[in-house]
Amino acid sequence: MRRLLVLVVAVVVLAGGATAYATWASSSRPSAPVAAGFDAAEPGRVLVRSGGRVASVPAADPGAPPRVSSRACDRFYTANGTTLCLVVRPGPLPTTQALVLDRSLRETRRINLAGVPSRARVSASGRMASWTVFVTGDSYSSGGFSTWTGILDTRTGYLITNMEDIPLYLDGRRYHSADVNYWGVTFAADDNRFYATVATKGKTYLVEGDFGAWRARTLRENAECPSLSPDGTRLVFKKRVSPGPWRLHVLDLATMRERPLGERASIDDQAAWLDDHTVMYAKDGDVWAAGVDGGPPRRMIADATSPVPVR
Repeated sequence: MRRLLVLVVAVVVLAGGATAYATWASSSRPSAPVAAGFDAAEPGRVLVRSGGRVASVPAADPGAPPRVSSRACDRFYTANGTTLCLVVRPGPLPTTQALVLDRSLRETRRINLAGVPSRARVSASGRMASWTVFVTGDSYSSGGFSTWTGILDTRTGYLITNMEDIPLYLDGRRYHSADVNYWGVTFAADDNRFYATVATKGKTYLVEGDFGAWRARTLRENAECPSLSPDGTRLVFKKRVSPGPWRLHVLDLATMRERPLGERASIDDQAAWLDDHTVMYAKDGDVWAAGVDGGPPRRMIADATSPVPVR
């Protein structure tokens, strides 16, 4: 029944324009203006959403007044001059536009999607972009949600709008199920390997994927919204705990040992790494930071979400 509902939603949303799911193209409409001189690739800054718009603060002085652009995004991420901006388009059935922006936050490509935005990520090189939208439900705490996760190679234009058909191996065996959902992709430095969450039969798993070979395998249970460290050795993710529902943990990929962060609040976010020792995340309308050594969290940027470091 859930799959039928998803299909009905997709058909209604895409009627008259289904090719938008199979192709991407530069928009023929003018981009929204952005603040003169705003540079999303300026090193040494942290980009955030402030008042719904993309803004930046100095990493060395995150309490400084933000430099705010006029580019509004509901979710966004940026790396090496490529920004992915997800924008909700309201209507009888809400839809999302995935905008690929340059370092000046000017639109270069646009993809029309069903559903409402949930996650956005760009690989460190700026080449690979991924997003997750809710097509039913609106929360990972809901038992009735369904997600579509897409991946775009911005260099070649190759687009996968929904990765749920990727061959999946669970405990070494090829796995098939109608209830598979993916979300929260994070890319390795080679622009090929990636990590994500898959949910099926009431469980969540951390998966490692190979984009070129187009396959994925589970690594462990109970891991959601992973984010790979800059050195590629660790993942921070949210884990279901009691009481919870979640607590941030860090996983050493060499040993597969995990430990909780010092942040004890339940965080529903895909954390971002400020550096190899510190992660950032949204909590209570502000950006917080916590060391992966288990030290206490600290409020980093007031009235902001979606933190992204520019290296």
